[in-house]
Amino acid sequence: MDNKPLEGLLVLEFSQFMAGPTAGLRLADLGARVVKIERPGAGEGGRQIAIKNIFVDESSLVFHTINRNKESYAANLKDENDLENIKKLIRQADVMTHNFRPGVMEKIGLDYESVRKINPKMIYATVTGYGNEGPWSKKPGQDLLVQSLSGLSWLSGCAQDGPVPFGLAVVDMYCATHLTQGILAALLKRARTQQGALVEVSLLESVLDMQFEMLTTHVNDGRKLPQRSAVRGAGHAYLSAPYGLYKTLDGYLALAMGNVGHIAETIGLSSEPYQDASTWFSRRDEILEAFATVLCQKTTSEWVSRLESEGIWCGAVNDYHRFFEEQGFKETGMLQEVSLQDGTALTTTRSVYQIDGKRLYADKPAPKVGQHTASIVHDYLEN
Repeated sequence: MDNKPLEGLLVLEFSQFMAGPTAGLRLADLGARVVKIERPGAGEGGRQIAIKNIFVDESSLVFHTINRNKESYAANLKDENDLENIKKLIRQADVMTHNFRPGVMEKIGLDYESVRKINPKMIYATVTGYGNEGPWSKKPGQDLLVQSLSGLSWLSGCAQDGPVPFGLAVVDMYCATHLTQGILAALLKRARTQQGALVEVSLLESVLDMQFEMLTTHVNDGRKLPQRSAVRGAGHAYLSAPYGLYKTLDGYLALAMGNVGHIAETIGLSSEPYQDASTWFSRRDEILEAFATVLCQKTTSEWVSRLESEGIWCGAVNDYHRFFEEQGFKETGMLQEVSLQDGTALTTTRSVYQIDGKRLYADKPAPKVGQHTASIVHDYLEN
């Protein structure tokens, strides 16, 4: 696609692992030239963080998924000559991101105040675990640790369970979205003022924002702890019946918010016991169990057909095998092939954006360490 919105912007990515590089992926998909600044040889730490110990073309599979469409410039930030070249790149760049521990960039003279003297128009964006100051500032900023520290792990599962973490790096992904939004907002401000900006996000603040409905309810409900249902499959600590997942004759059915009396009548129960909506939460477990005894008697498709005809929000509970066979998934076109450096191909997801009615696909693979150093020197350092 020609004329992507961020075409012509140069982004220097000092970020490693997940949140910062995922924001860089979004910017690259939107047309920015994103250059990873990596250690010679080993590269950034995320190259060795593997899911299920899967490595592809010398780097972890997860590294490839969030670093496609980027370039790599190798530099030792402790070397004076390399550092001087980095500063020359900074003079010409639009955005730089990093997630180093507080104090690291100050030691090498690449903190915000120092960079602003080099390039007053720079959008300087940072990710920390818990902020630059305070009692937690030195703690490791890692997804599972932040989930656990923030209370998030007590929202899934049922009352008999202990804490249940999410099965993916939700805090990193949410924080990456916040970082991307902050960078784009700062670029809009710069267009008006011709001045750069400091954008700061943290995993902790992102996980708190992620829980806004839960935390708002908690502090306005006498600070009572969220009450998970005793019935396995209930979907939300603060939502009433029927919200949850139910076993059917051949799978599972999801029921979202709805009129409990209407649903009861539709599945063959009397609506009389459910006329008082105020009891849908206080009697949540009882209602979930009553519905479960009926819903297990027919197939998922039979229930979906009957419930949807009554305007009731419901759906099948798919695993990946079933989901990939759904026409609704196929029509998203969300999968794309990326040709790797070693000649093999990797199937991954495309950018979520559609611009001017066109989906954004990019088959440029994640770079080798320092792969583009020479071309970047030619483009930016030889003038």
